[in-house]
Amino acid sequence: MQFLDQAPRFLFFTGKGGVGKTSIACATAVRLAREGKSVLLVSTDPASNVGQVFGVSIGNQITQIPAVANLSALEIDPQAAAQLYRDRIVGPVRGVLPEAVVKSIEEQLSGACTTEIAAFDEFTALLTDSALTQDYQHIIFDTAPTGHTIRLLQLPGAWSGFLKDGKGDASCLGPLAGLEKQRSQYQAAVDALADPLRTRLVLVARAQASTLREAARTHEELAAIGLRQQYLVINGVLPAAEAAEDELAAAIFAREQAAVAALPAALMPLPRDQIELKAFNLVGLNAVQHLLDSDKPRVAAAPLEYAQSLDAPTLSAMVDEIAADGHGLIMVMGKGGVGKTTLAAAVAVELARRGLPVHLTTSDPAAHLSETLSEALDNLRVSRIDPHAETERYRQQVLQSKGAQLDAQGRAMLEEDLRSPCTEEIAVFQAFSRIIREGGKQFVVMDTAPTGHTLLLLDATGAYHRDIARQMGDKGVHFTTPMMQLQDPKQTKVLLVTLAETTPVLEAASLQDDLRRAGIEPWAWIINNSIAAANTHSPLLQQRAANERREIAAVANVHARRYALVPLLKHEPVGIHNLRALAHREEF
Repeated sequence: MQFLDQAPRFLFFTGKGGVGKTSIACATAVRLAREGKSVLLVSTDPASNVGQVFGVSIGNQITQIPAVANLSALEIDPQAAAQLYRDRIVGPVRGVLPEAVVKSIEEQLSGACTTEIAAFDEFTALLTDSALTQDYQHIIFDTAPTGHTIRLLQLPGAWSGFLKDGKGDASCLGPLAGLEKQRSQYQAAVDALADPLRTRLVLVARAQASTLREAARTHEELAAIGLRQQYLVINGVLPAAEAAEDELAAAIFAREQAAVAALPAALMPLPRDQIELKAFNLVGLNAVQHLLDSDKPRVAAAPLEYAQSLDAPTLSAMVDEIAADGHGLIMVMGKGGVGKTTLAAAVAVELARRGLPVHLTTSDPAAHLSETLSEALDNLRVSRIDPHAETERYRQQVLQSKGAQLDAQGRAMLEEDLRSPCTEEIAVFQAFSRIIREGGKQFVVMDTAPTGHTLLLLDATGAYHRDIARQMGDKGVHFTTPMMQLQDPKQTKVLLVTLAETTPVLEAASLQDDLRRAGIEPWAWIINNSIAAANTHSPLLQQRAANERREIAAVANVHARRYALVPLLKHEPVGIHNLRALAHREEF
């Protein structure tokens, strides 16, 4: 494995949820420890299962792993860190500032940026405090800070006054208000990250076009701020031998090889490794220590339950229930890489084929949606919102209004804030808002929806909903804002998309909690690309299908009010024909 050659002291693993960061980080830690190196494994992943992997309760303290000499681990709970972080900021102003202002500050600090910075605040000492870490030759981090977080940490000046004076806007502004340590310590941490002799960043992806594109974006973002020592690991690649006698396996193998062959240009120069898909769940020391092995252990036969019928609702049955209302807004939401665009198109096609007028709107690249549909369909209209154009329009609007009276330092802070992921979500949502009202007369299927945190920011900062409520509240005039429509289950149905894997299910559950804070109750879950819902004779895929059943049961019995199971298809879900196969769980 090239990413292990002459490994520096700090190794960071980063990538989208579900690509295998934690498993590879654990396997790396075990490999180095068994070479006689003293190793500390640190996880800042909200869905961390490092303790589960090693069968040890870890938590927020350095804990030795009994089964592996030279290996210790630490799990930083980012949610707990973020809550302590918020308490430090909000506590001093509670009872001093008006309650509405305090709530606004709390919401400013409720998002992913605050959680990430709070976690960085926790492990900064691991990068800079030699007394704390002097006994370890290698420190391995499961989940690296994003380029956005590092740029925020590099900003000069105090944020508290900037936030309290109301100079910011609805985005990620505010997470740095509680930084109490000397800025020099953060600069030392950033310097350590950028030093190729001390730090190596490992981008983890799957052999899929979407995750490889995300890895390319991450590479460029981090390289632009000086973090250039990067390696690429493509995880979970189906072995060629599995494709020999099984149609589904052969199709997956061909798709993966095509994705790797079309690797984004930005990733081409990086040292690259591939790790084959394993049949077993990566839990337990025995499983982890074989992850990086080049030899191929025999695949055990699938458990008997794989042969049992999987009685789960189809997407078509779910669309029947949606269609009964005759119209409404359908928001398809989920983390990246789970297939939101494809499923939004599948739902739109099913509604249109029932003779119902449908407007499918997306902020995904136009070519992607055009390719997915591939042909026109009666009753179906498609539109595309350009996120870059909408974001630039929003940025200029905020800079001309909020930024007009700021000094150079304040304007620099505001400009950095407007480069955050939340800014694009808000800008796109504003564009979506122009379409939302159509749901009162026809079906509107919306792909790439904003998160609950973004919706709360819009509400808390008065970005339309509160303005209208304030203007109309005392006039006795009936009004409905986009936020109110999203909160009304009679008008809006939110469909959460996930995969039948541990991390994507946990991330979808976290998104559901986020939406509930915004007063939005998800209507249903969709489990996409399920091997358990497909037909395969590949021993490896059969074992993977058996492993999926636990996650499917968790969605059905714990997380979702209703759900649908969508199969992994032999053919790409492109075109009306294959989109319908997704809905009906069969190949036509």
